Amino acid sequence: MNISGNTVLITGGATGIGLSIAEEFVKSGNEVIICGRREEKLKEAKAKLPQIATRVCDVSSMKGREELFDWVISKFKNINVLVNNAGVQRMIDFKKGIDELARHENEVDINFTSTIQLSAYFIPLFMQRKESAIINISSGLAFIPLAMMPVYCATKAAVHSFSVSLRHQLKNTPVKVFEVIPPTVDTELDKGTRAQRNMAYRGIPPSDVAVATMKALASDEYECAVEQAKILMEASRFNFAEQFGRMNH
Repeated sequence: MNISGNTVLITGGATGIGLSIAEEFVKSGNEVIICGRREEKLKEAKAKLPQIATRVCDVSSMKGREELFDWVISKFKNINVLVNNAGVQRMIDFKKGIDELARHENEVDINFTSTIQLSAYFIPLFMQRKESAIINISSGLAFIPLAMMPVYCATKAAVHSFSVSLRHQLKNTPVKVFEVIPPTVDTELDKGTRAQRNMAYRGIPPSDVAVATMKALASDEYECAVEQAKILMEASRFNFAEQFGRMNH
């Protein structure tokens, strides 16, 4: 795929992996739009990358997704790349019941439903382009989960499965479907739960994921597992029980 001259929408683009991907797209000569829930973070991103357009949006809601689509197609007629990056990660103990689940943000809506519905909004439009792409950000934990984060891991496994099916459906169209599979990345995704788990290792820089993403696009590498995520993918196929036990000991 040509990595320049595109018009790109990145959800959850104000921080972390999303912002790093935005930077790489800007460097490569693309028009970039980012959205996020926090206006102050969008302003910080805009100060860092004045070329980008920003939009406050909550992709966890149907209304938010619909309004985002309507705004984008009214302002950016040449939109041809969607990066489904928005995500949250929470530790949830199901032994504590429904109240424990209810006190957290809805990971299913943010991590998975938004990916499905935004793809459904944009794909008919993208099919009219000479070249276009859906880029879904999953996780190495899609392949071997951490039991303390069951919903997050399940949503990322769903994103992987959805990407495989979507790629097959669109194989004879101009729409390419990429899945980027990061390992642990040094972002605010988990809002401090790594510290709660006494994890000194914060993960790779988000810029590493962004660089790998651009390389994957340029070479049409439709499944791009980054660094340690490759190990989890392989282990899920050949020694799942052993790796799962080691990770969840």
